[in-house]
Amino acid sequence: MDFESRRQSTCNPILRQRGRYEDAMPDQNYCHLFTAGGLFGHAYGTHVQLIQDPLALTHLARLCHPDCVQPEINRRTDWLYRNLVREVINREFPRRMVRSETRMSAHSALGFYEGQIIDPETQVTTVDIARAGILPSMTCFQELCDVLNPKGVRQDHHMTNRTLNAEGHVTGAATSGRKIAGPTNGRILLFPDPMGATGGSLTEAIRFYLDQPDGAPSLIITLDLIITPEFIRRLTDEFKGTVKIYAYRLDRGLSPSDVLKLPFGERWKEERGLDDRQYIVPGAGGMGEVMNNALE
Repeated sequence: MDFESRRQSTCNPILRQRGRYEDAMPDQNYCHLFTAGGLFGHAYGTHVQLIQDPLALTHLARLCHPDCVQPEINRRTDWLYRNLVREVINREFPRRMVRSETRMSAHSALGFYEGQIIDPETQVTTVDIARAGILPSMTCFQELCDVLNPKGVRQDHHMTNRTLNAEGHVTGAATSGRKIAGPTNGRILLFPDPMGATGGSLTEAIRFYLDQPDGAPSLIITLDLIITPEFIRRLTDEFKGTVKIYAYRLDRGLSPSDVLKLPFGERWKEERGLDDRQYIVPGAGGMGEVMNNALE
């Protein structure tokens, strides 16, 4: 589409609505905003977004290091989630056209920004899966309240944790309590949970919302710092690709060496990121324990 056609199809309705300055034309580069690259290629499906961000990976490598302790742990986790939710907002949230006054409007009839912004009336619920998800969810909640109308932003709380057998192997997930802020029908539902290992806890929490009688969320997104091939498989099989996954790192350290030379997901069935206790390798250890200074 040429420049004039874009002007007629996108920005002219705003000019007609305001009823004056008919000859003015906003900068067309801001009328259709596109999201640039910054993603790893892979074969897991279009619902999986692996963010290619060297600075974030630097912070994450430090976060995973044994020498990283409190309060540094929480500072880096907070930084990572402020940036990860920014990626999600940019790529997934609806936008709207605005004509927004600038300080130059006192000096010029052209002192207005005209273009796209994130729709401030977007309705969002972020879900804290205690205990590793407490800080990530609160960070996302605060960022969302800065961007959107805060009345449309809510936070839910789930006490969901792994269940183990006598040998210490993961057998599933159990929920001991919930604090739900209201219905989520038609809302964007975010699950900021640092370690996407087996996907058991997230599956349990997502199922809870999908089983509610008041209707389904408009979009469900997980926000993870590290995920595994097994995690992607579990969520993909359970929800048929309808749950979107955003992550900074995919760990498959227990895969055969020849598989590690290939693009992500090319030989998915042979990829392995979980040890026999269902911990991520190379991973970061138990983030719930680490973030709460609950290590023995």
